[in-house]
Amino acid sequence: MTQDDMKKLTAEAALDYIEAGDIVGVGTGSTANFFIDALAGLKGKIDGTVASSEASAQRLQSHGITVLDLNAVGDLPVYVDGADEATRHLHLIKGGGGALTREKIVAGASSKFICIADDSKLVDVLGKFPLPIEVIPMARSFVARQLLKHGGQPVLREDFITDNGNLILDIHNLDILDPVELEIELNAIPGIVTVGIFAQRPADVLLLGDKDGVKTLT
Repeated sequence: MTQDDMKKLTAEAALDYIEAGDIVGVGTGSTANFFIDALAGLKGKIDGTVASSEASAQRLQSHGITVLDLNAVGDLPVYVDGADEATRHLHLIKGGGGALTREKIVAGASSKFICIADDSKLVDVLGKFPLPIEVIPMARSFVARQLLKHGGQPVLREDFITDNGNLILDIHNLDILDPVELEIELNAIPGIVTVGIFAQRPADVLLLGDKDGVKTLT
């Protein structure tokens, strides 16, 4: 079974968490794209979606799925998205696709966060995947200096601008032993819009695809 097969399986398994009349929060990235394609089969059953990026909004609309503004709908029953890394505590690193701020907003507005991933994403300690951080452009160098003090090696993501008009610093060589504490600490640095640690609001369910099918971690 290929990695794409595993992603597709987990994406389809996430459909079990969608109920008639739901407005569904939808993430960004390759695994979320499989979910969008699977969701197309339920488009008559749901009341619409809220997308965490322009790219996901376009893919949803290409399937004829209604995309709504979060401000117009309030809280969401469910949010489905992938991750770059996940632990058994359901703490995540996200932002490889650069949509971390909107993803964190939609996750925060959702009653249930379903994370879908293949088993290569499961780790004991977060941080091998470089931690994405969205920063205000004028604060790039200042934020990078602060991150060096935390032992990380910040690298500017070249030729990339977020949907919010900001930059991404990818932080290498961090061992994130206490994700909640580090998320709070980094969020306090002026100029950081969002840090790609999802620990204060972790996933509620992790659907993990492997060669035997889909495992559910809660």
